[in-house]
Amino acid sequence: MSDPQHRLALHLLGPLRIWHEGRELAVGPPKQRAVLALLAGHRGTVVSREQIVDALWGAAAPASAANAVHTYVAGLRRILEPERGSRESGAFIVSRAGGYELRLPAEAVDSLTFVRRYEEARALASAGRATAAFERFASALGLWRGEALSGIPGPYAALERARLREMRFSATEGWIAGLIAAGRHEAAVVACSEAIAQEPLHERLRHLHMLALARSGRQAHAIQAYDDARRHLREELGIDPGPELRDLHERILAGDIAMDTPPPVASPPGKPPATSGKRNPFPGTPESSLNQLPATARVFVGRESELQLGRQGLARQNSPRDSTAAILTVDGPAGVGKTAFALELAHECAREFPDGQLYVDLRTTDDDGPRSPCDALGRLLQGLGVERDRLPHDLEGRIALYRGLMHGRRMLLLLDDADHAGQLRPLVPSGPSAVIVTSRRLQRGLVAREGARRIGLRPLDPRAAADLFAALVGPERCAGQREAVELLAEYCGRLPLGIRIAVGTMAANPYLSPGELAERYADPRTRLDQLSVEDDGASSVRRALAASYLALGEEEARFFRALGAAGAGAGSGAAAIGAGAIGTGAIGAAAASAFTGGDPAAACRRLEALADVGLLERSGSDAYRFNELVAIYAAERAAAERVTAADQTGARPTQLLTPIRSDGFQGLCRPEALARR
Repeated sequence: MSDPQHRLALHLLGPLRIWHEGRELAVGPPKQRAVLALLAGHRGTVVSREQIVDALWGAAAPASAANAVHTYVAGLRRILEPERGSRESGAFIVSRAGGYELRLPAEAVDSLTFVRRYEEARALASAGRATAAFERFASALGLWRGEALSGIPGPYAALERARLREMRFSATEGWIAGLIAAGRHEAAVVACSEAIAQEPLHERLRHLHMLALARSGRQAHAIQAYDDARRHLREELGIDPGPELRDLHERILAGDIAMDTPPPVASPPGKPPATSGKRNPFPGTPESSLNQLPATARVFVGRESELQLGRQGLARQNSPRDSTAAILTVDGPAGVGKTAFALELAHECAREFPDGQLYVDLRTTDDDGPRSPCDALGRLLQGLGVERDRLPHDLEGRIALYRGLMHGRRMLLLLDDADHAGQLRPLVPSGPSAVIVTSRRLQRGLVAREGARRIGLRPLDPRAAADLFAALVGPERCAGQREAVELLAEYCGRLPLGIRIAVGTMAANPYLSPGELAERYADPRTRLDQLSVEDDGASSVRRALAASYLALGEEEARFFRALGAAGAGAGSGAAAIGAGAIGTGAIGAAAASAFTGGDPAAACRRLEALADVGLLERSGSDAYRFNELVAIYAAERAAAERVTAADQTGARPTQLLTPIRSDGFQGLCRPEALARR
């Protein structure tokens, strides 16, 4: 009697279908299909119940998930072996300690057969056996019947779908290269056209298409194909073709393509090639590129307590069941040095993450707006060795590929200048990695749902601020002028950005002393004009504050201007806004309700909103204060737009004044200029 396992066939390269002794079986509901796909992909090994739960639901698993898994497995057993008794051991799905094993030959699962044939074809191509490799590629591609695991839900299916899709296109490239090597150029042109219609951004397919056209005597069409590739890349990704495609284009123009050979078949992402020596965990990526962190600041002082908190947060060891990496959020007002702090911490802890360090600027405060999660994932995937033309086009595909590449890796990610949790969540991997996030906004969502640890940065303490200035300028120019240096640091709001701008002014004028510069900064009406660098928008305290202000909602912006109009915080140093009256420079929710129609709850919400984005500092349970530079900026906005307390009660806003300045932000003008109007 034949082995019953050899009478079962399972197809995953398309809609999931299963045959037993030549008869197709109905597999059941989608999640039951997902369980079978997972067991088939890991045939011969035990898959734990926890792994099945993760594969079906990910982090959103319901409390009843374990019972549901038991139900799905029981349903599959009834379908595969309808005559099996409830107490009999199954021939296909076997219960093991804590999980299940699918007993099935590898050749009975078409996806496993495809992978084996694909790897054999690559080995033959590497050995120079082009004809045998071409035939093996064709045999592997002949197994496909549509999108892999079509209609199967869950994180595992999405990841496996993306992995198999990449391997399919890699096999297609190998097969087309074989056609060109055999001189079958017209067949290669047709095959390339069909593949490019599905993947128009794959540069290797474009390379093969141009080469096949040129080899078949169609140079004009090959040049037109290059123009089409360049147009697609610019429209979809905003980039130009890579060097290989540009080089082929130039050689076609010069008529020099007779000896050209097709590009080699690329390794699919997710499985590193065998190497000797130190392990490189990502395919096609040199070891040196695995540390993408920008350099640290030339001088970094203070923040010892915050650095210690950061070390503790990154040292957290994830258990195997943790669904997300350790997350550390760093927030604070504009110019407080969040990026410099995060880089200092990341470089210090880099050795704890041997698989590499990645960096992405999410550009929330850029004029062009924040980077989308899809774009950010593209940057991360390229850092992991996925070539630009092999990136999935959709967000779901990029998430699946990214999580697969990051699975089991211990990497450190620095996500700089973030906006909100929705932008960040697709970028957070699972497992033993760690993520540092910098943002002007307090990331309440990540703290609440993902258990992120928060570090809130405030302006440097007076001593550290003065030390930073002295270290950057040099001890010679500060000798005997400690008092002036400390005063200058206060005028800079004790913000590293302001201090570094002041240092730049000193560097440009070797005859200027700290005391003389402090005199220039003494007038609060012109201080923000002084704290800027000509033709450098990134080096301007006013512009940095404007980015935070312009991100506010209408009500919060009106409230901010009302505080500026009332003179709150308009004292020397960092004036406190506490539980007293406006006239004394102190405010809490009760006093601020004058700007919310007498509603203390609304005032509290708006005070919190301003504190969340660093435009106010919390100094107690119902006490807030402005940094002096923020207070100056708030007064500017209030003067520029003539905000009154009536605006906070819902009155029609007064007409905007014409701005005096022309630095790209409306209304950023000096109060004294407005007074003359």
